[in-house]
Amino acid sequence: MIKKLTDILSSIDIKQIFGTLDQNVHYVSFDSRTAKTGDLFVAVKGTRTDGHHFIPDVISRGITAVICEHLPEERTENATYILVKNSAEALAKSSCAYFGHPSGKLKVIGITGTNGKTSTVFFLYHLFRALGYKTGLLSTIKNLIDGHEIPSTHTTADALQINQNLRAMVDRGCDYCFMEMSSHAIDQDRIAGLNIHGAVFTNITHDHLDYHLTFENYIKAKKKLFDQLTPASFALVNTDDRNGMVMLQNTSARKFTYALKSPSDYKGKIIENRFEGLQLRIDNRELWCRLVGGFNAYNLMAVYAVARIEGFQPDEVLPELSRLTPVEGRFQVIGSKAGITAIVDYAHTPDALQNVLQTINEVRPHNEHLITIIGAGGDRDKLKRPILAKVACQLSDRVFLTSDNPRSENPDTIIDDMEAGLDGALKRKAIRITDRREAIKTAIMISLKGDIILVAGKGHETYQEIKGVKFHFDDREILHEYLNNEK
Repeated sequence: MIKKLTDILSSIDIKQIFGTLDQNVHYVSFDSRTAKTGDLFVAVKGTRTDGHHFIPDVISRGITAVICEHLPEERTENATYILVKNSAEALAKSSCAYFGHPSGKLKVIGITGTNGKTSTVFFLYHLFRALGYKTGLLSTIKNLIDGHEIPSTHTTADALQINQNLRAMVDRGCDYCFMEMSSHAIDQDRIAGLNIHGAVFTNITHDHLDYHLTFENYIKAKKKLFDQLTPASFALVNTDDRNGMVMLQNTSARKFTYALKSPSDYKGKIIENRFEGLQLRIDNRELWCRLVGGFNAYNLMAVYAVARIEGFQPDEVLPELSRLTPVEGRFQVIGSKAGITAIVDYAHTPDALQNVLQTINEVRPHNEHLITIIGAGGDRDKLKRPILAKVACQLSDRVFLTSDNPRSENPDTIIDDMEAGLDGALKRKAIRITDRREAIKTAIMISLKGDIILVAGKGHETYQEIKGVKFHFDDREILHEYLNNEK
């Protein structure tokens, strides 16, 4: 696919141009390793490397058009340099233009928040397909284009991947795309230039402070999504989270709210909460669904509200909500011959872990033990480590502190950080076993019939990252292996 350079630059704020714009572009690239002759190279400052350092290299290999924030010391006469204020934003907008602005040809609805993004986009995807629409999904777990799966590497992919996927959705005739929008992606302008039909805010709690540094910055990153919406868009927020109304400040979009506790446009109430499912009252109608927990009640309310905003009636939406099933690795229940219930959940923030444990404690008979296995990711927000351990010990009968994805850190150091949040009776509840497989095996060995084991933190992940290498590791496989052996 060949485009005119002038067409690709049409929506970009350019400070200065050196060279001719009368040339064709075969592709847009920001990775110097894969950039080829005929590409437009965008030099982006990353968290680890700066693309500006590689400008001479890509020009020596035949690239004749470069977008950058500052010029190299030596310029080549046969190359064009386009100076911009923000290369990341320019990359996103040039990606939109290269792929023909696909977000304007279908309805893109973004979900942001600390917890609930993945479940909400999956529920929306399945609901709207059930309502008869061709639908796409961009998520942590997988990307789907009208039922066809494509790989997913980040919560929100880079701008090129996003627009390439949106283009494929348009080509397949999709009407909607439901997309997770992480704070990193919003802050890094990966979604700049997209025509966003609607944005949903689920909640915000302590997370990602290794990147954002302060909670205020984290809130601002989320709010940036709502600030860029147009009057043609809608903004939907959870008003049971005190920052929900903050997201609506200064947005030009149509404003809507949902809640379980506070006044809102779309109101729900939990009637019954059991391991078998939830009974809810939504807008004075009762619904039974196969999902468990208050956190899923919020996810369902967000999904219901989006469908209502899009013009569907309760009688169309509620029957389909009752058919939804849990998302992979989100409160995924695994049984055993020995009568032990194991639950795998992605909860890796204190708030998410508390939600899951409170849900288990609400529905358990309390004549059994609740055993929690939890770790914390390496090279990530260290402040939440002691809080995770404290929450686990407060709401469980026994806790195994173990490894998660240690990445470049020593896993024992991470567990030390977690143990720092424990004292007295809480510390006596905790056992540290660094090897995650051994921790799961030991928890099963000490459990009795009726006991509940929560394995938290990794959920759907099928790997463990140690010293930069990803090894195959799936909590669910290990649980099945040990649970279904005779004890």
